[in-house]
Amino acid sequence: MNILVTGGSGFLGKTLIKRLLEKGDTIRVLARNEGELIKLKQLYPQIEIYTGDVSDIFEVRQAMKNIEGVYHLAANKHVGLSEIFVRECIKANTIGSLNILEESLINKTKFVIGISTDKAAQVAGVYGASKLLMERLFKQYSDLNPECKYRIVRYGNVLYSTGSVLCKWKDLIEQGKEIIVTEPEATRFFWTSEQAVDLIFDCLENAKDASPFVPDMKSIKIGDLLEAMIQKYSGGQKINIRIIGLQTGENLHEKIIETKPSSKDCEHYSITEILSLI
Repeated sequence: MNILVTGGSGFLGKTLIKRLLEKGDTIRVLARNEGELIKLKQLYPQIEIYTGDVSDIFEVRQAMKNIEGVYHLAANKHVGLSEIFVRECIKANTIGSLNILEESLINKTKFVIGISTDKAAQVAGVYGASKLLMERLFKQYSDLNPECKYRIVRYGNVLYSTGSVLCKWKDLIEQGKEIIVTEPEATRFFWTSEQAVDLIFDCLENAKDASPFVPDMKSIKIGDLLEAMIQKYSGGQKINIRIIGLQTGENLHEKIIETKPSSKDCEHYSITEILSLI
């Protein structure tokens, strides 16, 4: 199929594109970061790259021409920055999604799959709200246009994704510098990029409608994650830790879906398991 991956130059996009190429799909990538797009093209010369922003309807229309399916990954996903740059978050996550959906009506697209977040289950800030609105838009377009499969996957955090706390902590720990942590008792859902892509494919094949398609995920206590990181990367150095408390837009514990147990009450990764993941 002729496939568009929005935000495909990001961490998850690279894993997804590799898998799609292995399936034999023809790939076009729309992303804002020209430098990362060039690197992606060098890695996969057979793909098409389009520089553009999903919040710009012209650029979306250009990228979706002759496209049969869309993996919509493009998003602003940093919780803290979304509280400051509210307009930018809404443009990328909500208006950008609306543009993709509008073009799917014109292009007779066969499927559009969007990536949501556990932050949409217990909305505590701008990021979660923007993704909840995206989910509701997908439902409305699904009702309007049954010829296209509109699907949503909702999950937690991907280990070592762009901007992840793991990337920051790893560098600081290796340098023996102070680590800032919000709340050691907070819990979060985590898994790998490969698991995330597996869920995307599973959703496209098995989801019955545009309701959030959610996995069973294990969670990690932030204090345990930090302990495992220090064990693995400190080289025996003493690491100072400063606790600053939860920030605006953050929950102490998360839910993937409202009717399922929270990240506090579900199965947790042990320190040993975390070490094998990081």
